[in-house]
Amino acid sequence: MPTIVREVMTRNPRHVSVDEPIVAIAQVMRDEDIGSVIVTDADQIRGLVTDRDLVVRAIADGLDPRIETVDTVYSGSDLVTVDPNTPIHEARHLMQTHAVRRLPVVEKGKAVGVISLGDLAMEGQDETALADISAADPNN
Repeated sequence: MPTIVREVMTRNPRHVSVDEPIVAIAQVMRDEDIGSVIVTDADQIRGLVTDRDLVVRAIADGLDPRIETVDTVYSGSDLVTVDPNTPIHEARHLMQTHAVRRLPVVEKGKAVGVISLGDLAMEGQDETALADISAADPNN
């Protein structure tokens, strides 16, 4: 059974610049069938933007996604990250403590992966509905 983040993380996360229009981020998520992307500025990780961020912080607030940039909607001020060698139980604890569903995995200042609740559930460490849903094929 895997014990560290590196063994379960999604590798090579998609990165986008802080100045990308929101619509472009939404299209990346759609085209690549992903729910989050790493936000960078000059190759430095600034945060994470999720599909939920786009809905709650952009669409619901009436922002024009063709004009507004991801810089207006991403989560970054309280960004929590982990190292690839972080024990899985510690990553889970960080997610619970900070009430987040995804953690960027950072090594030497660069985002090398993302670990999500779904990744943890698919570990089979417990038989939960989340594990079953995470393992299922997408319904779209």
